[in-house]
Amino acid sequence: MTESNLEHGGERPIFLAELVPHRSLGRRGFRVMLALSGLICLGYGLFFLATGAWPVFLFFGLDFLLLYGAFRMNYRAAKAREEVEVSRTNLSIRKFAPSGRMVEHRYNPFWARFHVRRHEEFGILSMAVAAQGRITEVGAFLNPDDRESFARAFKGALATVKQRI
Repeated sequence: MTESNLEHGGERPIFLAELVPHRSLGRRGFRVMLALSGLICLGYGLFFLATGAWPVFLFFGLDFLLLYGAFRMNYRAAKAREEVEVSRTNLSIRKFAPSGRMVEHRYNPFWARFHVRRHEEFGILSMAVAAQGRITEVGAFLNPDDRESFARAFKGALATVKQRI
């Protein structure tokens, strides 16, 4: 049982999901891409340095540093995650920032409404849980297929809780 279940009298969750952003390039791919980009920038930079166009060499170095920085920021953002838990008496959404800071949103599952905004061509654009005058967005970083499967499963879990009155 998770720690949050122990806080609520040991009740077992009906639904438990951990949502994480998808990254198509793994650590090894990142290293390979960085090595190839570095070699290309260095090769062309040395060519321009040898021909007397030394400022171009500096720009290739700057390009490489910007590429590295952009990917590092992307991987840091990938540390964000959300945990969604539904039990008979509690709906909990825990959002973890890349820094590790956690914010928890709690709702009564009987009062909670799941709002899904759709577009005909693109599918689900956004998902949110609303109740008691509050709205919490869920799974904003998910890809369209993951949004569809999460929305289906989460709706089913809320329906199951509401049927067990």
